[in-house]
Amino acid sequence: MTFRTPGRAGALAAAVSAALLIPAVTAATPAAAATPAVSCTSAKAGLADKLTKDITAALKGRKGTVAVGLYDRSTNTTCTLRATSAYDSASTVKVTVLATLLWDAKKHGRYLTSTETRLAKAMITQSDNDATSKLWKQLGPTKIKGFLAAAGMTKTTPGTGGYWGLTQENVTDEQKLLKLITAKNGVLSDNSREYIQKLMGQVVSSQRWGTPAGAPSSVSVHVKNGWLERATHGWRVHSLGTFKGAGHDYMISVLTQDNSTMGYGVTTIQNVAKAVHKDLVATRAGVTRYTPTSRPTEAFVAVPPRG
Repeated sequence: MTFRTPGRAGALAAAVSAALLIPAVTAATPAAAATPAVSCTSAKAGLADKLTKDITAALKGRKGTVAVGLYDRSTNTTCTLRATSAYDSASTVKVTVLATLLWDAKKHGRYLTSTETRLAKAMITQSDNDATSKLWKQLGPTKIKGFLAAAGMTKTTPGTGGYWGLTQENVTDEQKLLKLITAKNGVLSDNSREYIQKLMGQVVSSQRWGTPAGAPSSVSVHVKNGWLERATHGWRVHSLGTFKGAGHDYMISVLTQDNSTMGYGVTTIQNVAKAVHKDLVATRAGVTRYTPTSRPTEAFVAVPPRG
């Protein structure tokens, strides 16, 4: 794989003022601060309470800041934690880039070119940063913002200066995106939705970590992950996943930061995912649960020098 990697290694960890790159967030005073709690609702009796308990248990003792989103259409189940908190997107924004490309092509009544198809496949299945940068530049801020408005992703702010990995996103908007990808709507065509899911289902094994952990073999798995280390908030480690089968149709978004290492963030996400899959889909004889790679990888996302 070829990745765009300026400022990797020591430069990534060096100190820099992030105030110019990331919207300021007003901190609550210590007296008013309260630890956010997992909140679940469900049309299925007892499921909300079980998910609330098990997701909370999965996060017990884990350091870092974690945001969670879950939605299962089949049981009208929703779980949230820090759903409106903003995070640097890292490579998870690549799903938005692809959706924007397809949305714009639909608007102009055309198919993707062979070059666009090649870049899109590399961007999603291998998390190729060079391919992403080319599509990001081709689309430009007007089209990207146009898609975000059409998708109702009102709290997502595209990164500037070509630094798409610094796009600000939250769980609420990522869940909106996954809902668009997985059900008929007026924003993305059926062919576009199928294409996005197809590529997310072909992600290389070394990058199929995170939300797929513990998914039963009776459901299809589609995933896109991302990570980014910076001087402030340490490692951001994220995972988006959609799952369908065994009578369920659900999606999970987990965004994390303040992790000491990439691996620590991956473990936190996978603990949450295992709890969700276990509670939603009971295993039967012959049904196994997915065990992700023990050596997860991602691409180094380009960030400003000393960032």
